[in-house]
Amino acid sequence: DLFQSLQLLQLDPLVERLSANLTAGSRPGLSRLEVEVEEAPAFFAQLSADNLRSPSVGTVRRQVQLSHSNLTGFGDRLNATYYNTDGSDTLDDFSYTIPINSKNGTISLRHRRTSSEIIEDPFNELDIETNSRTYEMSFRQPIYQTLSKEIALGLMGSVEESKTTLSDDPFPDPNDGEIRISSVRFFQEYTSRSTNDVFVARSEFSLGINAFDATVNSNAPDGRYFSWRGQAQYLRLFAPDTVFLVRSDIQLAPRSLFPQEQFSLGGGLSVRGYRQDALLGDNGLFISSEFRFPILRVRDLDATLQLTPFIDFGTVWNSNEVELVEETLSSVGVGLRIQVGTRFSAQLDWGIPFVDIETNGDSLQEDGIYFYLKYRAF
Repeated sequence: DLFQSLQLLQLDPLVERLSANLTAGSRPGLSRLEVEVEEAPAFFAQLSADNLRSPSVGTVRRQVQLSHSNLTGFGDRLNATYYNTDGSDTLDDFSYTIPINSKNGTISLRHRRTSSEIIEDPFNELDIETNSRTYEMSFRQPIYQTLSKEIALGLMGSVEESKTTLSDDPFPDPNDGEIRISSVRFFQEYTSRSTNDVFVARSEFSLGINAFDATVNSNAPDGRYFSWRGQAQYLRLFAPDTVFLVRSDIQLAPRSLFPQEQFSLGGGLSVRGYRQDALLGDNGLFISSEFRFPILRVRDLDATLQLTPFIDFGTVWNSNEVELVEETLSSVGVGLRIQVGTRFSAQLDWGIPFVDIETNGDSLQEDGIYFYLKYRAF
């Protein structure tokens, strides 16, 4: 148990390296354990750019993330992430997490706010603006931990409010342009790892409750809802920098949901080859697989270039009788990924759609092209 506890401690991101020495104690039957720990750098700063946002608010996103993983010396973490596009400003993740027990249980507080306006033709003439805020509090507790497996349970409470105006008038009128959703979420997480593969799964049950002035309508959708979402990812390492990756995502809901809670398809992190949020539905399924293998290495720069062929598939459907014009998206494509040391990475993906959908935009997303640039300053 002692040896395993020390090995688990080495997995802590706050620990750079650890050495232990066990010697005889001052009396028979007693031992003395001396542990030397070198702390990992606690401050993190990253700059990034990509074109993963919706064309309605501008696809190109400029982002900065700052975090400190040991703010007061108790393993507490403070994070702030901000990004903007041509039509939006977002404080994406202002959060504080603190450990509360020796079994890695944590409590987190999180705030998010966004101000956006529609800038895509021809809807920009309508002067549509949206302001939204989210407040979250969560508790997460691992209930089983070894070097190769972890099972954790968690409970989250959240309040999300948004207000939309059309030419400075509330829109839609029945709700004065305002939507407020109060939710309780119960989540379960499972991680399994070995020297050659990693499997991660997450399940979340969400219940909308009539609290904190939640929006209640006589007909769905309203703030009283129920949904389940399951996500999984499997990664297999065949050789250095040669990886097979499978991702899946599913959502089920018995009644209509507000757009904030619906399942989205399309974009660089979903079915590539389509614009971001090309399809929305109350229920949905997404699965993707890709193979990454190196085609060039520059050892002097510690740089690796990978080729990444992929295939994506997704489908959505509603819980009411409203049928969607399109329900299914699928694509194949290829990408390039470059990693230079531990500080810089870039990716370029090109997706070729199998299903044609009508779009009027002229962004790179409409051509199935997505890019990602990341630079870690600290």
